[in-house]
Formats: sequence, C-alpha cells, structure tokens
Amino acid sequence: MTAFDASSLQLGHETIYPKSPDEARLDRVPNPQADTLYLARFTVPEFTSLCPVTGQPDFAHLVIDYVPKDWLVESKSLKLYMTSFRNHGAFHEDCTVAIGRRLADLLAPHWLRIGGYWYPRGGIPIDVFWQSGEPPKAVWIPDQGVASYRGRG
Repeated sequence: MTAFDASSLQLGHETIYPKSPDEARLDRVPNPQADTLYLARFTVPEFTSLCPVTGQPDFAHLVIDYVPKDWLVESKSLKLYMTSFRNHGAFHEDCTVAIGRRLADLLAPHWLRIGGYWYPRGGIPIDVFWQSGEPPKAVWIPDQGVASYRGRG
C-alpha cells in the first residue's frame, strides 16, 4: 500500500458543521484490507431532517452496510454529513437514496445498501431501502436489526 496523506482529512482538525448536504464534505481513506471481502456497518439511530413542505422535523434510524473495495468512508466526515441534514428539507425517499448514492459514488464499493426506517409523522411510517446492486456471495450480510413499525397493534 502506498503512503496516504491524511493532512487533507477533516479528522484531527476543528471543523464547522456544514449547513447543507451539498456543502458537506465526505472523506475517504484507503482500505488496508482491500484484498478481503467484508461488510462494514454504520448505524445512525438519531438521524433528522426537515419536511420540505411544513418545515417540521422528521426522524429516522438509518443503517448503512457496505462491502468496501479500495476506500473506506472516514467516520468523522460521515457524522458531519449526517448532521448537515438537520436543517435540510427533503422527503424521506430523497434523503435515504441521496445518502446511499453519494456514498456509493465516493467509495465505489463492491456493494452498498441503506435502510431508512423513518418514524411516523402524520400517522404513517415510511421505510426506504436502496442498494447498489447484488451483494457479493462470499460476504456475511446480517439483517439490519431494525424492527418494522408495529404501533400499538
């Protein structure tokens, strides 16, 4: 593996919270286990965004699974990116798919999926799922572990 210059990363530096997902910078770092198929998971249990019509907050539990190739997402930049949605108005479907596509574009992984488990507002929960293609056969891919919304019934 060639040397990697980490000086350009947000990690280890004071950063300002990005005002929007478009302003947020996602960093990637070389995968030291690029010759191995494995799954990495990020769980964001307190994701928030805004309804683009009413401006009221929406809440979700996001689970991002990916099988890296050459790159890993740097976790501080991912946290800042997720925080950038707090004042961003977009529908549940748009937020979930946009996050998945942006990570897939950045990392070019073997496979990536995102599950957006949105809490009810207006009486209807909306769950949104996106993946970049078929997962590699030799990788253990556990269930995302988030129960479907059942209400009081």
